[in-house]
Amino acid sequence: MRRLLYTVPVAAFGVLAYLLFHSLATPPPNELPSVLIDKPAPLISLPALDANAKGFTRRDLSAGHVTVLNVWASWCAPCREEAPIFNDAANWRGVALYGLVYKDKPDKARAFLAEVGNPFERIDLDRDGRAAIDWGVYDVPETFVIDGRGIIRLRYSGPVTPDILASTIRPAIEQARQRS
Repeated sequence: MRRLLYTVPVAAFGVLAYLLFHSLATPPPNELPSVLIDKPAPLISLPALDANAKGFTRRDLSAGHVTVLNVWASWCAPCREEAPIFNDAANWRGVALYGLVYKDKPDKARAFLAEVGNPFERIDLDRDGRAAIDWGVYDVPETFVIDGRGIIRLRYSGPVTPDILASTIRPAIEQARQRS
């Protein structure tokens, strides 16, 4: 009986350690697969960020051009890091850059854009985060590449760096162009 008293806690600790270690082996969010890849972009009906912004709909996402949709927020530190990448988006010929503001206030989002620059042609406001759920957003920033027919070709979770732009985003844009 006494031996059982010592064995049970040790076995329970072993099981708990195994479960915790196994949970570390799950892929990070930017590697989690998206069920939306090769499927039409979700139907969304959101307001524009403010009176100075032009909003977008699913019809805009399937207007014949490749779209890069960046989900961001003013409170997101990595969004600040990736801002210079998107400010260079004017050099991305044939690509529309749209923004989706996630769980933020319009005045804070506008102040953020005034500080880091506004590369977006169109910006929608997802104040409560419900549209982001439809997009399968785990956290901000996330970036989607959508072909000219409105089909999602890439979901990237995390800040876009020059390396990610070259190795992941640009090839997805080229693939989306070929499929449009």
